[in-house]
Amino acid sequence: MIPPAGATVNAGAGSARRIGLLHPGQMGAAVAAQARRTGAEVLWCAAGRSPASRDRADAAGLTAVAELAELLDRCATVLSICPPAAAEELASSVADHGFAGLFVEANAISVERAERIMQRMARSGTRVVDAAIFGPLPRDERSANLYLAGAAADLAEVAELFRGTSVAVIPTEGAPGSASALKMAHTSYQKTARALAAVAHALAAGHGVTAHLLTEARRNSASPLAEPERLTGVAARAWRWAPELAEAADTLAAQGLPADLARAAVPVLDRWAQRRDAWDLPLEIVLDDLGTGQPEDRARRP
Repeated sequence: MIPPAGATVNAGAGSARRIGLLHPGQMGAAVAAQARRTGAEVLWCAAGRSPASRDRADAAGLTAVAELAELLDRCATVLSICPPAAAEELASSVADHGFAGLFVEANAISVERAERIMQRMARSGTRVVDAAIFGPLPRDERSANLYLAGAAADLAEVAELFRGTSVAVIPTEGAPGSASALKMAHTSYQKTARALAAVAHALAAGHGVTAHLLTEARRNSASPLAEPERLTGVAARAWRWAPELAEAADTLAAQGLPADLARAAVPVLDRWAQRRDAWDLPLEIVLDDLGTGQPEDRARRP
């Protein structure tokens, strides 16, 4: 159960903590509500936010402040959970204030953007934890994973905020930026796969073969992401899969459906063109083929 704003919970060390949330979107409010369970007071900045944000903040038991400066002055830790496009500007606003506490960058942003944010924060004397959130909105009956990368003491501080809650804190054991890299790796597969599934179903529906598509999909329901060893087989088949996808793209376009994702996969498969029927390649080589070398360089690899 989420305590009301301003209430003291778990009196002791936990009740002295005060953190800031930027901003109470669906995930941000849900994560902040879990921090409230440990006794932390969570502040949010109401300036420029929508009525829906206020409703979520109220439901999560958060305390509103009028301006960002007040939030930063009163909090030792700030969680940034906002749309990716706003992440860098928001971090700059925090840095411009001279925030000297701990900034948890938990947005779905590129490694390059995360590194820029960390560098900007470092120049302002702000400690930063690189973070990535996975899973559903955390509730009593379901949990989200919060991956962290950064200084050990900072990771311990964040972990304490969510001890015993439905937010599981997991260090990546990598350098700062590795949490963002993990998020991008997962996103690049999951989101694209869902989009491709939607396009595939639209095509099947247009030709009345949805039931047969489902039959074939359910015969092979394993996720390639969960079984990377199967990617060797993808590389071995790429020589014929690439032209097949090009044909599929033409079919989608003829149906008036988006063909961009199918076409975009073709040059990826082309990077394995020289691996025709090479079923015994180590996974390391298969993945290395996707690197940044020129095609002639890749062709010379074993």
